[in-house]
Amino acid sequence: MNWYQMESQEVMDKLNRFKDRGLSQKEVIKRQRHYGKNELQSKKGPGFFRQFAAQFKDFMILTLLAAAGISFFASYAQGEMNLTDPLIILAIVILNALLGIYQEKKAEHSLAHLRSLQTPQCQVLRDGKRQTISSPELVPGDLVYLDTGCLVPADGRLLLTHNLSANESALTGETGSIEKTSDSLHMENLSLGDQLNMVFSGTMITTGNGLFCVTETGMNTQIGKIAGMLSHEQAPQTPLTRRLNHTGKVLGILALIICAILFFLGLQKNQPVFDMFMTSVSLGVAAIPESLPALVTIMLSLGVERMAKQCAVIRHLPAVETLGSASVICSDKTGTLTQNRMTVRNIYSTENEKTLLRYFLLCNNQSGPLEHALIHYGASSGLIYTEVRKEFPVIEEIPFDSIRKRMTTLHRTPNGYLAITKGAPEFILANCHSYLDKDGSTRPLTHTMRHRLNEQIENYTANALRVIALGFCLHKSRPDNNSLESHLVFLGMAGLIDPPRLEAYAAVKSCQHAGIRPIMITGDHKNTAAAIGKELGICQTKDEVITGADLDAISDRSLPAALKKYHVFARVSPAHKVRLVKGYQAMGNVVAMTGDGVNDAPALKAADIGCAMGRTGTDVAKNASDIILMDDNFSTIVSAVREGRGIYDNIKKAIHFLLSCNIGEIMTIFVAIFFGLSAPLLPVQLLFINLVTDSFPALCLGVEPPDPDSMNRPPLSKNESIFHFDTVFQMVLEGMFIGSLALFAYTSGNSTMCFAVLSLSQLVHSFNMRSEHSLLETGILGNKKLLFSVLFCIVLQCLVICMPVLQPIFHTQSLNLREWVVVGILSLMPIPLMEISKRLHG
Repeated sequence: MNWYQMESQEVMDKLNRFKDRGLSQKEVIKRQRHYGKNELQSKKGPGFFRQFAAQFKDFMILTLLAAAGISFFASYAQGEMNLTDPLIILAIVILNALLGIYQEKKAEHSLAHLRSLQTPQCQVLRDGKRQTISSPELVPGDLVYLDTGCLVPADGRLLLTHNLSANESALTGETGSIEKTSDSLHMENLSLGDQLNMVFSGTMITTGNGLFCVTETGMNTQIGKIAGMLSHEQAPQTPLTRRLNHTGKVLGILALIICAILFFLGLQKNQPVFDMFMTSVSLGVAAIPESLPALVTIMLSLGVERMAKQCAVIRHLPAVETLGSASVICSDKTGTLTQNRMTVRNIYSTENEKTLLRYFLLCNNQSGPLEHALIHYGASSGLIYTEVRKEFPVIEEIPFDSIRKRMTTLHRTPNGYLAITKGAPEFILANCHSYLDKDGSTRPLTHTMRHRLNEQIENYTANALRVIALGFCLHKSRPDNNSLESHLVFLGMAGLIDPPRLEAYAAVKSCQHAGIRPIMITGDHKNTAAAIGKELGICQTKDEVITGADLDAISDRSLPAALKKYHVFARVSPAHKVRLVKGYQAMGNVVAMTGDGVNDAPALKAADIGCAMGRTGTDVAKNASDIILMDDNFSTIVSAVREGRGIYDNIKKAIHFLLSCNIGEIMTIFVAIFFGLSAPLLPVQLLFINLVTDSFPALCLGVEPPDPDSMNRPPLSKNESIFHFDTVFQMVLEGMFIGSLALFAYTSGNSTMCFAVLSLSQLVHSFNMRSEHSLLETGILGNKKLLFSVLFCIVLQCLVICMPVLQPIFHTQSLNLREWVVVGILSLMPIPLMEISKRLHG
């Protein structure tokens, strides 16, 4: 049996037999030895050097390290000791390792913020005395006092309450204060938000006071269970990381194969063994785009800057691209899809709406979101709160009480006194014997009229509106408190709701159009969730809504079918959210998850991309996330998805460009060796091409704006490779063409012409990579950064060839006018080739 199902005395019998005195100090010491401290535990993380070493498991990193080692050995063997190449590669590897360590520190920060939520001190009853103790000293069975404004120090069962309410939004996700009671609850499997006789560690008391018996402490509390989930939850590998790892493995294997083939081919051609080994090594290093990890990091960083302007702050670089691959977005309801502001949706008055609004403003103490919603609605109708209150000043007030479910104010009027009561409709109707008709007369509240009013109430509640009814009574003399709320005249009711954001509907439609499935996950009630879900187009009927309790009854085997059927999940716990995220991931989806509370942190970390709220989000949620939405807006996620797709497209363009260029370099050397010619390119020239004339244009391809059609196509599969067969075939074709141009320059001219054509043709080829559309349509001025980088690299190439001081370093010679003309014509040839290819592909 759960604690909330037990009677107060039964709880005390199990945990503390001395209700009037509390635990003795001797018993406290005994229980502290058994249960331990009331604090969240954290595993000691690995040291810096162990974390640093763990970053070198990635195949691409190992390949780059091998390339650095081979490059160093080649330099040493040739007696040149040119360390530029290996040092640049090592710098890239170390930078990536440091970034990895930074990301691994996030979980530790999350747990630290969870620990900070626990109040440092609390008041308890021990040895018959009320004492102030440190929160970690609490043990199960302690009797703890609660007052307005205090943080609850442990989980416990309420024994006494007086107008007690608590804000549990950080734990349950449900907004507003929850009215508490000490009565037992007999239903099975209640969610945390429905356990009204329980209080939970880390939540805040908003009104009233009470006394509770501690039932759980430390890691056994609800917040402790979340901390345990957070410490064990592993952030999934991002789609981009998986794809780059796969690309790295392929490139590494190809580099080894190329080295081996070229080496043995050279031996068959009776080339010197050492020279062939050094040439093979140089070509193997050339096959790996050393600048790729740095280029990807810089492109993602540029995406971070663009997203920041759209109110999305990126905490984890790969998250920029991961959003572009998202196929499911699990969004919290309150504040993300809705405005997080109670609003009057409907008004029903038996007499006049303005009279009803005036009375709602009179019986109003501005104590909560509901009160402010009524004031705002009154202002929109020309009724100013302060002016209405001055007209009939309040001389007495009975505040809202969680047991009475109503509040009453008494006002002086020229003819006597006016008592106004508002609250839950069932309580108001029970105390009304008449109603105010349209003509201003008072008529008996007949059975037929009561039935009509109840139908109106049911209509409101069916649409997830919170209903507040109002009645009044005129008195000639000042009434006593016993008669203040009796013989009321019913005047009307208001239906309130936290409405959807204006832009949320369009954002949901945009997601669905882009092949992304929006899912709403909330701690609110099923009716409320269904109403908002239908209004936004996330679900069509209430049959597509399921509660956390119903979800528990579904086995893991049946879960995929349920996830396909349901679009809205209500009254869910932190464990439910993690289960949903992992369920969608198991179906092959890339899952984005939004959240703001402590309860969301494990799911944010488990998701492929966690999006925390910037305004309402807790520090725990923010530290477990990859992206922070500074405006708490669902439409910002959709904008980020569009940006993410654009960034992924740009990364593909850059990789396509780099590899097609590398294939050209490989072909140039391979074919020359195959036909018994000397190597047309030296290692230093390959290094110049890879790190200068390839890298700058590739980087500038990363600033291309997203394709206007990017949100008109479905997301990529989680396990989809960067390259399809068509893409690989296209890269090979482009590389062979560039290599053929360089070989023609070599055989008809010299190695310097070969070097120049290979470099300049790749620079020209970068313009082809901007778009799948014809260059005649896109032009070369659309990306000015690319244009300037190409011009800059052309100047560098000319300096390397023409400057006497650089010629010995790069083994080049000056070219005459005829040779420059040949170089220029050959270098421009990739443009007509790609134009023909694009037209053939439509």
